[in-house]
Amino acid sequence: MSDARRVAEVLRAGRPGDDVLVRGWLRTARHAKGVSFLEVSDGSCFAGLQVVADPELPNFEAEVRKLGTGCAVEARGALVESPGKGQRVELQARELSLVGGVDDDYPLQKKRHSFEFLRTIAHLRPRTNTFGAVLRVRNAAARAVHGFFQERGFVLLHAPIITLSDAEGAGEMFPVAGSEEFFGSQAHLTVSGQLEAEIAALALGQVYTFGPTFRAENSNTSRHLAEFWMIEPEMAFCDLAGNADLAEAFLKHVIQQVLADCPDDMTFFDQRIDPGVRERLEHVVASEFERLTYDEAVGLLEGSGRDFEFPVRWGIDLQSEHERWLAEEKVGRPLVVTDYPREIKAFYMYLNDDERSVRAMDVLVPRVGEIVGGSQREHRHDVLRQRMAEAGLPEEQYWWYLDLRRYGSVPHAGFGVGFERLVQFMTGMANIRDVIPFPRVPGYAEF
Repeated sequence: MSDARRVAEVLRAGRPGDDVLVRGWLRTARHAKGVSFLEVSDGSCFAGLQVVADPELPNFEAEVRKLGTGCAVEARGALVESPGKGQRVELQARELSLVGGVDDDYPLQKKRHSFEFLRTIAHLRPRTNTFGAVLRVRNAAARAVHGFFQERGFVLLHAPIITLSDAEGAGEMFPVAGSEEFFGSQAHLTVSGQLEAEIAALALGQVYTFGPTFRAENSNTSRHLAEFWMIEPEMAFCDLAGNADLAEAFLKHVIQQVLADCPDDMTFFDQRIDPGVRERLEHVVASEFERLTYDEAVGLLEGSGRDFEFPVRWGIDLQSEHERWLAEEKVGRPLVVTDYPREIKAFYMYLNDDERSVRAMDVLVPRVGEIVGGSQREHRHDVLRQRMAEAGLPEEQYWWYLDLRRYGSVPHAGFGVGFERLVQFMTGMANIRDVIPFPRVPGYAEF
């Protein structure tokens, strides 16, 4: 058996009698009379591999008996059948050496640590069960995102991080210091790659971006980050219905892949973090998403008899409590709400014939509410100019965006998915700060 075998491979494919080498960190070290039991994890899977060390090792008393949680070790030996529950094989060590020790103040011990505390040691929290599982799910989800679009012929576009344009028109952007002298105008960190994706889609047909975005929104909640990752596909010759179909297929694909690729991690989330999360995800994959207009959704909410914290009336932006009631109680499955009032949506969304609504869509799922937001884009030059004037956006900053409407404009559409929001939904983690390796929030940007 190759020395490059990782713990995941050993646990999956190793057989009694195989000779293996494993390297990793100790989750636990239990020293009994005449034997030591060490659980080694290299982060490749949820489970660790039990290494059994006995006094025949030349360094048993001098080194092995002093090993503790967090130590980095290298162990070589034979796999044997394990008499313990929950493990098929264990490693009977023939050689065991300490690679990196830990000081006495190592903060991760065999006890439950609060997520708040673990955020203060983000350089160490990936070694815990929870955050190791989160990062493996993130990895599987990212791989599924690229696979979904690549299999459908989308081209990956690397959108700029530094920009002069406010894609949302909301002004919640981080300024880049000294940019006016350097770039000739005040630049900001991007809030979205959508506008640039439209450029590429109107040349290549189908593109997607997957990169970091930034919002200077002073919101200190469990659902907001100042830095996060966005997935934003854009399609030429596409209307709102085609956009909604793609969003449904996308969510089902990513969820299905994560369930298939991370079974042990998902079992952990289902048992220890959010009981029922696996069943909810399987329900999303198996469901046909409902379609409702904003008018229909408001009508259902007004007739619900529920006393919502935020009163319902036509023209409001639906709140999380409204979205969750629709998805969880009324419809009982994911749904797509379309055709929102123009006043509450961005300037680039296609204006409907009624001139009071735009071809926007939100995909709502149980327990979260909105998880995807998108629209058919306004491709008519004169109408876009009118919408920009209403939003108070200077045409000179968007001259190239207007040019796209003058030079071979076509109907096109796209959507955005906050990657952390998606990972949060799939893992059941309560706080979005715990599904990104290094959270950036108001007042905090450590690590």
